[in-house]
Amino acid sequence: MVGNSNDISPRVPTGFISTAIGSFDSVTGVTSESGPIGNSGPAVANAYTLQLNTNFFASTVCNNAAVPANCQGWQQFVYENTGSTGRAYIQYWILKYNKTCPAGQSWNQFSFTGSTDIYCWKNNAGGAVAVPNQVITNLGQLSLSGAVTATADSVTLTVGTTAYSRAGDNAVNAAGGWQTAEFNVFGDGGNSAGGGQASFNTGSSVVARTRVIYGGTAAPTCTAGGFTAETNNLSFGTPAPAATPPGPALSFVESSAGGATSNCAAAATIGDTHLVTFNGLFYDFQATGDFLLAQSPTFTVQARQVSGKPTWPDASVNSAIATRMGKTAVAICLPGRLLVDGNATAVPENGSVSVGDGVDISRRGDIYVVSDEAGDSIRATVHPAWIDVSVGLGRWPVNVVGLLANANGTVNAIAPREGTPLTSPFAFDEFYRRYGESWRVPSAESLLSVCGRETEHGIPEATFYASDLRPELADRTRAVCVAAGVKPGPLLDACTLDVAVIGDDTAALVFVTHPAPAAVGTIVSKGAARHAFGGWWIWLVAILVVLGLLLLLMRRKTA
Repeated sequence: MVGNSNDISPRVPTGFISTAIGSFDSVTGVTSESGPIGNSGPAVANAYTLQLNTNFFASTVCNNAAVPANCQGWQQFVYENTGSTGRAYIQYWILKYNKTCPAGQSWNQFSFTGSTDIYCWKNNAGGAVAVPNQVITNLGQLSLSGAVTATADSVTLTVGTTAYSRAGDNAVNAAGGWQTAEFNVFGDGGNSAGGGQASFNTGSSVVARTRVIYGGTAAPTCTAGGFTAETNNLSFGTPAPAATPPGPALSFVESSAGGATSNCAAAATIGDTHLVTFNGLFYDFQATGDFLLAQSPTFTVQARQVSGKPTWPDASVNSAIATRMGKTAVAICLPGRLLVDGNATAVPENGSVSVGDGVDISRRGDIYVVSDEAGDSIRATVHPAWIDVSVGLGRWPVNVVGLLANANGTVNAIAPREGTPLTSPFAFDEFYRRYGESWRVPSAESLLSVCGRETEHGIPEATFYASDLRPELADRTRAVCVAAGVKPGPLLDACTLDVAVIGDDTAALVFVTHPAPAAVGTIVSKGAARHAFGGWWIWLVAILVVLGLLLLLMRRKTA
């Protein structure tokens, strides 16, 4: 579900937004959409809104509020399509005014069910501008813009090359506080129970673009969040769209297929164990113990990796994952225990719980999503013997360090905690002993101790790739991956290894929808990798030992 604060919005790096423009770079597979009007009654075909929303901001309209410091202004530029007619207008809000709304200004008083807060809202006095009915299949031809100055504001809905505009009232003085813009397609309005939803057909996919004009040309900051209560039934998709004009802008995919949580940058640790950094570097990390995956000023993620020995001593998998969001620590440990601040916590299947500090935990089957108000998140898929994890950042760019971070944003470079960055290809000893060891978590800082004592603390003896498998085993597991739909390339190689090492054909599924990496990091081995049950050199040593013993026995007999 997109909307009701779960969205992706650009925030300007300096100053305030004077104009924002929302449009769609592409619309594919969209054949139908429906939703209730005002979140009430039956679903109506082609009933939806396009919304371009400001952030909540300090406004002079709050000077007479019950508690001015708790009150904020908010402005929505709206195109409403009812299924038979369309109109564009501006809607103004005073949030948490918490007293009778200002008299003589046409304000309407509103409260959500179960809340004592009082909100005030009204539409622009000049009325809406009429627009011909726009069926949902015309979505790609529509764009919505909002403009503000210190003395005026306006809304414009453009259909192809035809523009429909209306001046507003400048009722909340948005020019002095507009820094983040939310644009999307949502349900047609709401009521005291919440916002309505626009429901698209299965197979729908759109790429939304939010362009911001603020006096500069630098790219905006991505923020994982939104402001409206209305929603649609799509989910965020992967991979992220390429950066293209016009800008400054932010664009993102939403589709019925989904595949991503609401975040501005994503990284992952999957299988046995493959890491994908926030900039898209794909590399293997087979050490064992507790490691720092990612850390920003308010967000920490750690993982516990355990060895595949005795069969696969040079491979490892995640057995536990933990995060700290604010002051709240959440750990997920095999075989599926969830602990919040060290206490066992139950999350109902297909449900969610709030655990403090704005942290929410949701669960769908064996998939847990932990997220905070800043949009940071982890998504843990718990399997019987391993855990696949996606890590999302609520803002990008942001200063982040750890195994999932790149050095200076360079996709082929990674950095130890201290010292010179490493560039692919990586020397084995430097990679594991300098880089890997630097991100090992000291026991005093571990969030994973609630999962039990760390029992492993080591590095592999050599690199271990799909090419190191016995040919007949590699052929079988590669066939499993191909049958699942994994495309040729580094993901197929990783899948081939994982199905063999983990011993579970479902290990292939994570690679089917995973986006192709931007780059692949390779490790230059210090020696030949071992096959299952030992490499050829181990057998050679064993044979030499046996021959030595036989020779010794023969000498004793002759003596």
